[in-house]
Amino acid sequence: MGFIYNGISSQSMRVKARLSNWQAVPSLRNSFVTVPGRPGVADFGTDSAEKVITVHCNVFPQRSFAELVRVLDEMADWLNPDFGTQRLILDDVPDRYFSARLYEAVDCERLIRSAGSFDLRFVCPDPHAYALTDETYTIAITGTHSLQREKGNTVSEPVYCLRGVILTGEKIFLTTNDEELQVVGPLADSETLVIDSGLVTAKVVNEEGETLRNGLPCLKELNFPALYKGTNTVKVAVENATFMDLNIEAHSRWR
Repeated sequence: MGFIYNGISSQSMRVKARLSNWQAVPSLRNSFVTVPGRPGVADFGTDSAEKVITVHCNVFPQRSFAELVRVLDEMADWLNPDFGTQRLILDDVPDRYFSARLYEAVDCERLIRSAGSFDLRFVCPDPHAYALTDETYTIAITGTHSLQREKGNTVSEPVYCLRGVILTGEKIFLTTNDEELQVVGPLADSETLVIDSGLVTAKVVNEEGETLRNGLPCLKELNFPALYKGTNTVKVAVENATFMDLNIEAHSRWR
């Protein structure tokens, strides 16, 4: 077993790896307030802190201690946290990836003259794991549509790619699970409005995918859609505008 980090496998780096534990739920950040004269605390909810993944590693006996150090040097360059978070895929859970980087120092214990053992602790600032093969949907006609999200176990923040023609005074309504988003344009037939719930932003791109302008002015309200595990409803309606199609990337994820 092993892992892939930034597209490079641990096996190719001459490192044998296995998960030593699994954090089922990330650390929680509780919002409690003490109220004088009242027992206990007032609970204002919670959210998730960063996720930490620990991987136990071994380097098999090399020809010399110098060769062992060379393997460790190559690994240090491969996992350099100065490059920021990279995609981490664990062989034990190959259907998802994390955005992670090294969390702390790596101390190699010398087992015999030219072999070593150590733990790698990765931190995921975004504690979610994302589907390696995302779920996508295409809606080509107006009306109400049912979408089935099968991957993940928590609410996802999808990307909506809308094509159509919207002139002044015209609108397209995108209603996701009873939450309405009004698109007021303007939008030409050669343009696509990309609405990214995860980044809480929108942009207008051309047919080559090049950004033309900020897309937030095309939205009447910043009411970004969300998709739940299981059945979701998406309703498309128009007011004088022309609807062409809506492509949805679910960004399915796990806690």
